[in-house]
Amino acid sequence: MKRWRGIVAPVALLVLAEVAFRAMVGASDSLAPPSRVVAALGSVLRDGSLLLGTAQTLASMLAGLALGALGGLAVGIALGFSEVLRRFAFLSIEMLRPIPSVALLPLSLLIFGFGFRMEIAVIAFATFWPSLILTQSAVAQIEPRLIEVARLLGLSQLQMAWKIALPAAAPRLMTALRLAAGLALVVAVTAEIVSNPHGLGHDLMISQETLRPERMFAVLFWVGLIGWGKNAALLRLERWLFANRGEIDTSVSA
Repeated sequence: MKRWRGIVAPVALLVLAEVAFRAMVGASDSLAPPSRVVAALGSVLRDGSLLLGTAQTLASMLAGLALGALGGLAVGIALGFSEVLRRFAFLSIEMLRPIPSVALLPLSLLIFGFGFRMEIAVIAFATFWPSLILTQSAVAQIEPRLIEVARLLGLSQLQMAWKIALPAAAPRLMTALRLAAGLALVVAVTAEIVSNPHGLGHDLMISQETLRPERMFAVLFWVGLIGWGKNAALLRLERWLFANRGEIDTSVSA
């Protein structure tokens, strides 16, 4: 029963929105009552257009996330182990990291043109930085005696990363993955709204331009549902992996 308490307030707000719309707004080219949004959601699910857009968005998101997160993981481990590398890379990181990923859309368009490669490149850039920063921080906080023992045993840098860094930093790396995954979805939809004629972001733009607010809100709700489902799945995975370690950070819900 407790699980259902969280939906009471949203349902009440939807009922109030329905009543308020019908009482005060009436016909509108920019707004739609929840009942029409639900009907539009059912319609786009039945005709398959929403599922196609979802597949396109998720494909770009996962490809960009894989490139960015794995790249950030590798670089973060290297920087975490080496003070010299951290000093050399500090200025470059601090200059590139603040650049908004969407600001790279024109450059990515020039290089890759319209399509999924452009979107994947921008997502990879966006997700690289949280993965790098949190991985570097996690590796730097590993118990120094573990590193000393590994060096005494003659482990290579790759063996230290695999046998020491990854297990010790795993809970923080899951937090980095959740942050990067949330950012990947945001950037994917944004890129599709701005310049990629595919996916859920493009559906949002077409719905807005053709004055179909009920469809626009339906797609927007679907995007939110995907974000919630993605985060819930990663949280469940994190709890399963680290159930006995007591190191799960549930404060990140992006």
